[in-house]
Amino acid sequence: MPSSRREILVTSALPYANGAIHLGHLVEYIQTDIWVRFQKARGHECYYVCADDAHGTAIMLKAEELGISPEQLIDKVKAEHVRDFGDFLIEFDNYHSTHSEENRVLAEEIYRRLKVNGHIATREITQAYDPEKNLFLADRYIKGTCPRCKAEDQYGDNCEVCGATYAPTDLIDAKSAISGATPVAKASTHYFFTLPEFTDFLKAWTRAGHVGEEIANKLSEWLDAGLQEWDISRDAPYFGFEIPDAPGKYFYVWLDAPIGYMASFKNLCDRENIDFDRFWAEGVNSELYHFIGKDIVNFHALFWPAMLSSAGFRTPNHVCVHGFLTVNGKKMSKSRGTFINARTYLEHLDPEYLRYYFAAKLSSGVEDLDLNLDDFIQRVNSDVVGKVVNIASRCARFITKGNDGVLADNMTNTELWQQAVAAGESIASHYEARNFGKAIREIMALADAANEYIAAREPWKLAKEEGRQVEVQDICSLGINLFRVLMIYLKPVLPGMAAQAQSFLNDELHWDGVIEPLTDHRIEAFKPMVKRIEKDKVEAMVEASREALPAAAPTSDSGKSSLDEPIADEISFDDFIKVDLRVARIAAASHVEGAGKLLQLTLDIGGETRNVFSGIKSAYKPEDLEGRLTVLVANLAPRKMRFGISEGMVLAAGDDEGIYLLEPDSGAKPGQRVT
Repeated sequence: MPSSRREILVTSALPYANGAIHLGHLVEYIQTDIWVRFQKARGHECYYVCADDAHGTAIMLKAEELGISPEQLIDKVKAEHVRDFGDFLIEFDNYHSTHSEENRVLAEEIYRRLKVNGHIATREITQAYDPEKNLFLADRYIKGTCPRCKAEDQYGDNCEVCGATYAPTDLIDAKSAISGATPVAKASTHYFFTLPEFTDFLKAWTRAGHVGEEIANKLSEWLDAGLQEWDISRDAPYFGFEIPDAPGKYFYVWLDAPIGYMASFKNLCDRENIDFDRFWAEGVNSELYHFIGKDIVNFHALFWPAMLSSAGFRTPNHVCVHGFLTVNGKKMSKSRGTFINARTYLEHLDPEYLRYYFAAKLSSGVEDLDLNLDDFIQRVNSDVVGKVVNIASRCARFITKGNDGVLADNMTNTELWQQAVAAGESIASHYEARNFGKAIREIMALADAANEYIAAREPWKLAKEEGRQVEVQDICSLGINLFRVLMIYLKPVLPGMAAQAQSFLNDELHWDGVIEPLTDHRIEAFKPMVKRIEKDKVEAMVEASREALPAAAPTSDSGKSSLDEPIADEISFDDFIKVDLRVARIAAASHVEGAGKLLQLTLDIGGETRNVFSGIKSAYKPEDLEGRLTVLVANLAPRKMRFGISEGMVLAAGDDEGIYLLEPDSGAKPGQRVT
C-alpha cells in the first residue's frame, strides 16, 4: 500500500484548436487518464489538467476561411474536444484554453522574468512576406517549383519528391499558399530566448531521470551539436498574446502553449481554493508529470525546463514520452479508412474497448503502438468478456437464486484469494511505471486462475445434487470476490464497467488499503456489463472513416497522375549506365535538427561510408532503418545543404499514402553494383 500521500499534478499535451480528436491523439489521453485514475485510487492528491492550444497563424487563417472570428472557432472546437474526451471517459480536473486571462498573465510574467534575467535577445531577421495579405510567411505557407528536380507545388523548405532542402527564396516561381502572391523579402525585429546559455543545465537535467534513457540520448545529440537561440516572437497579424512593450509583436504559439498547463491549473486553483504555489514554486515536494508524444520532445525537455528554470518555477519530475499510433501496422490513412476520428469510433463501438486495448499494449517506452483491428476484436472479446465478466455471470445466479443474494461468510480457498490480493503490489508497480501492458497481463493471469478454479469445481453440476448448496455458495462467493479484486485492478482502465460492477456488488471498489473479502454481504442481480465486439461494427467504422479517392490513375510524388504526366525524354543505354547504383547498408540514421522531413543516413557501401540526407522522415523511424539494405545513387555529385554535405541519393518510391524505401534482397552485399 502507498506509504504516504503524494501531491501530483499531471498534464497531457494540448490538442490544437482547429481539428477533431482522432485515435492517434487518444493514445496519450487514455494513457494519462489511466495513470491519474490509478494515483487517485491509491489515495493520492492528484490533479489532471489540460487545455486547447488556441493560438497561431493556422487558427487565424482557418477562422477567416470559415468566415468567423478566431474566438468563435476555438470555442466551437473546444466544445467538440470536451465532448469527445468525456465520452471516452477521460476525466480532467480542469480543461481550459490557452486563450485565457490566466495564460496571458502568466505568459507576460514569465517573459518579464526571462528579460530581467538577461535571457531575451532581439535582432533583425529577413523573411518572406505576402504583400497582398500583409503577412510574414512561414515556410509551409510558401509553395513553388523545386530548384533541383523541378517538381511543382513543393513547400518552401523541402522537396517531397527528391528530398532537397533549400531556402524559400530558392524556389522557382514561389507563391504564397495563402493568396497566390509572389512573396517579397522583408526585415523585422524578432525576440529570442537565449537557449544556448542553458546548455550545461539541460545536459545535467536530461540525465537526471526526468526523461527516459532513449529520449535523453536523442536530446544529447541536439545538445552536443549546439543549441540555437529560440525565436519566440511573431509579427502582426497573429492570433495570440501581444508581447509587453512591443507593439505589433506576439508570443509565438509554442511560447505560451506549455504555460497553458500552469494557466489551466491556476484556473482550477482559483475555483477550488487550491494553493497554486504548492505545485509550481521552486523546491516544492509536489510532483509534476507531462505526458507527450515523441514529436514534441524538444519543446518539453529543452525549451520548457530552461524557461521554467530562468523564471524561478519548478521543472517537471518527468516528461513521459510515447510513440505514435499505427493501424494494422501502417500509418493511419484516410483512403484505407484507418484515420479514425474519436466521434466516428464512438458512433460504432464502446469507448472502453479501446481503453482496454491501448492499456494492454502500452509501455513506458517510446515505441509506436499498433491497433491491429483483428487482434483488437479478439483480445477484448477474450479478456474482458470471456475472462473477467464471465466470472461474475457464471457465479452470480447461484448467489441471487440460491442464497437470496447473500455471499458466504468465509473464503474456502484462501490460497487462491491470497494469490489475487498479493498480486496487487506488483500490478500497482506496473501502473506506476506506466507499464500498463504488464499490469494487464498479471490481471488476466489472475482471471485465468479464477476461471480454472470455477471450471474445475463445476458449481452448475453441484447445484443439481441434493445437499450441495452450501458448497455451491462457497465456490461462487469466492468467484464473485475474485471478480471484485480484478475490477479493483481494472478500474483505472475500465471506469464505466467498474461503476456497473460497484452497482452489482453493492460495494465501492477501493485500492487505497488492504483488500478484504466481502463476506455475508448482499449483492444485486447480475446484468450484462459489456457486449462482444462484432466484426461488422468495426468494418462499419472503417468504412465510415474512408475518404473516397477520385477515380484517377495512380499518382506520383508530385501529385500528378503518373499516366497523364508524360514520361521523361528518352535516353540512350550509354546515358543510363553512367548512373552507378550500389547496394548500401544503413549503418546509422538520425533526425536532422531543424528539418521537418529529412533523416541523416550513414551508408556503408563496402569499405567506404557516405553521408546522405533523405526526405523519408514521415515514413521511417531512424532506429528501424539501421542495418537495412537500400540502393544508393553513388556517383551523384555531392550537394551542399544547410545541414551538411549530402553524398548521393537513396532510391524510394512514393504515393499519397507514404514513402517506400527500395530494398534489395537480403543476400545482397554492401558495395555491389545494381545492374
